[in-house]
Amino acid sequence: MPIHEHIAGEDAVAEAIGDCEIVVIMRERTPFPGSLFARLPRLKLLVTTGMRNASVDLEAAARHGVTVCGTGSSAQPTAELTWALILGLARHLVPESTALRDGGPWQSTVGTELHGRRLGLLGLGRIGAQVARVGRAFGMEVAAWSENLTAERAEAEQVRAADSKEELLETSDIVSVHLVLSDRTRGLLGAPELRRMRPTALLVNTSRAAIVDQTALARALRDGWIAGAAVDVFEREPLPPGDPFRTLPNLLATPHLGYVTRGNYERFYGDVVEDISAYLQGAPIRRLTPPEPVG
Repeated sequence: MPIHEHIAGEDAVAEAIGDCEIVVIMRERTPFPGSLFARLPRLKLLVTTGMRNASVDLEAAARHGVTVCGTGSSAQPTAELTWALILGLARHLVPESTALRDGGPWQSTVGTELHGRRLGLLGLGRIGAQVARVGRAFGMEVAAWSENLTAERAEAEQVRAADSKEELLETSDIVSVHLVLSDRTRGLLGAPELRRMRPTALLVNTSRAAIVDQTALARALRDGWIAGAAVDVFEREPLPPGDPFRTLPNLLATPHLGYVTRGNYERFYGDVVEDISAYLQGAPIRRLTPPEPVG
């Protein structure tokens, strides 16, 4: 039973899939909290695309006897989209293209060149490292920070390890977010942090919206704390009509396209079929399990 449209609300989700034993979900579009598992007594297997899904309560799944499996995915599409957003924002591609099509002014903006500028990365994992390599190819100085970043890791990627998050924000021309959402990173960039950025700086987020305080980001854009931002992720998706992130003039926004490529979808659905087949044979693969308790 394919469902092509977003289903809003737990009641609607429970009604739509209440008789299903196997459910496949796309990334984090549909939350699966403990309360939803309790309403799905027939559910036996939940497959999510990717090997991490913060919207699935894995402990609740285990309590209700539901096996949760993931799929492979590629970091390259998100890294590529990050650069599409950086370039689009730096060169004002959307307003310039719109003006050209609509008979508006010819060359109404002045772009920002990347060569010689500083790219600051919050996170130097699979995606952050790929973004760093492209930045160096553009002739940018690349710096990175995260709580877990080591000097050895930074050196291996030919990136300067920033002394602190604050130093990275204060000295970067472009700040790009590539951290995993967790209790430590939720709200990592709030009003105090955004105020540390240069008024000419650009912020890019293709990771998770909740890493950046969304109210503070909207204010930063309205009040000119930063020159602009580009985001591919939102706290509520699809973004509701009338949301300010649909109309802020210095915001370049895309509807969570980071992973949406033909190659990634082919990998997703090929692995989904493997996951289901393995489960039906009694030997589940790519299982996602709750983290081990600390202490």
